[in-house]
Amino acid sequence: MSASPLDAALLGIVEGLTEFLPISSTGHLIVAQKILGFDDPTATFEIVIQTGAILAVVWYYRKDLTRQVREVPTDKDTQRLFLSVLVGFLPAAVLGLLFNKWITEHLFNPTVVAFAMILGGIAMYIIESLPSDGKNKVHKLERIKPINAFYIGLIQCLAFIPGMSRSATSIFGGMYMGLDRKTAAQFSFYLGMPTLIGAGLYKLAKNWHEVSVFGGLNLTIGLIVSFFTAFATVNWLLKFVSHNNFKNFAIYRIIVGSIILFLAADGFLK
Repeated sequence: MSASPLDAALLGIVEGLTEFLPISSTGHLIVAQKILGFDDPTATFEIVIQTGAILAVVWYYRKDLTRQVREVPTDKDTQRLFLSVLVGFLPAAVLGLLFNKWITEHLFNPTVVAFAMILGGIAMYIIESLPSDGKNKVHKLERIKPINAFYIGLIQCLAFIPGMSRSATSIFGGMYMGLDRKTAAQFSFYLGMPTLIGAGLYKLAKNWHEVSVFGGLNLTIGLIVSFFTAFATVNWLLKFVSHNNFKNFAIYRIIVGSIILFLAADGFLK
């Protein structure tokens, strides 16, 4: 069945809260849709509300982006940043075009989400427990090298498995490549702009006829709710990562993944 206005608002909240936290928005949306009992086989509704979340990031960084666009013709640091974002985006763009249909058909189910959340949570906890010397950290977006961005982009492709989390893979990929935690989170936001906007435009162009199934009102509600929820979440996350690690998110993933696995095995989430 199609979404009601209340469903649209609830899914907008889920998307806005989870898109930029390292807990998998896609995984949460798959489960939420199962609980609410409606189908989105082409992920059209998901893409629309995901657009609301990414627009929140664009708005959050609007002053920086405006300045950087003005400076890019002459400023080498800004040129390096934009090149790094582009290079980091390429792996997801290529693999997404090649395997998106197969991934949607075979991996978008609660059992895959559960295992990905659990395994990803365990990996996050182990990584956060490892000692760090704090040396050679990149503390500014403009200092990220394109080759490092490419590797971050490759690691981000793990997020094609629903439940892994684009945010988690890109943040921890960034930390692995020498970025401090806050800069890794910021680069994840920047990398999300072309990644999610590109995916959204591709899927909407491909499945434009599905928009009418959900109705303009429901899509608008979902997008707006997602926008404001995501804006608040981004603001909170940047403050959080300045003084905290991601162990609590790892524990959350393991607990929620275990619950989803139990419910899927019990037949509640079919």
